[in-house]
Amino acid sequence: MSNVPLMPKATAVWLVDNTALSFEQIGDFCKLHPLEVKGIADGEVAQGIKGLDPISTGQLSRDEITLAEKDHNRRLRLLDPKVRLPEQKKRRGPRYTPVSRRHDRPNAILWLLRNHAELKDAQIIRLVGTTKATIQSIRDRTHWNSPQLSPMDPVTLGLCSQIDLDLEVQRAAKDRPATAGHEDRGATLLPADVTTGHDEHEEEPRKGRESLDLETVFAKLGGSKKNEAEDDED
Repeated sequence: MSNVPLMPKATAVWLVDNTALSFEQIGDFCKLHPLEVKGIADGEVAQGIKGLDPISTGQLSRDEITLAEKDHNRRLRLLDPKVRLPEQKKRRGPRYTPVSRRHDRPNAILWLLRNHAELKDAQIIRLVGTTKATIQSIRDRTHWNSPQLSPMDPVTLGLCSQIDLDLEVQRAAKDRPATAGHEDRGATLLPADVTTGHDEHEEEPRKGRESLDLETVFAKLGGSKKNEAEDDED
């Protein structure tokens, strides 16, 4: 909570006109220099400013003022407000871009559209501080300087940080549908029954070779047995 009363000069004007407080006490309460308070009392400062009653606004009590008037060493204490207003969150608007860098924004937008097409217009606006109409004109090549544009990294140009860019890309990746990558799978592996199966045309020559090999083996075996029998007879 701030220790400064609402409208300090207007409060000081009312205290000077309606109390017997010293200039130091009023200056300490209103965060003004005692000479400035003296100037208010002399009519040289804050001319035309209407006094603001700190009692009616709940900033001071009558008893607090009475005690301070009796003791000029006493300092006034600002009362705690009866109603506390919640702090308003600052709305994040488009990123501020320095004047020296504004001519680079179209090049940065073109770079983002080419390298990160998944980014939404709102994300590009947050990154480089542009407008939706400018993004659309660069996308449609209707921008007045479209022929001279060249894609340039916004991080290199100093329009945004690498952390901000990575964060927006990650957000865009999360928003992308998960089924989008299953539409076109491309070439896939052949089924196992195809890769392990045998060709019918190759089967017959193989059987023929196997039968021929068996006959040759048995013929050799038969010939060897016949030769052994002839040797026994001799």
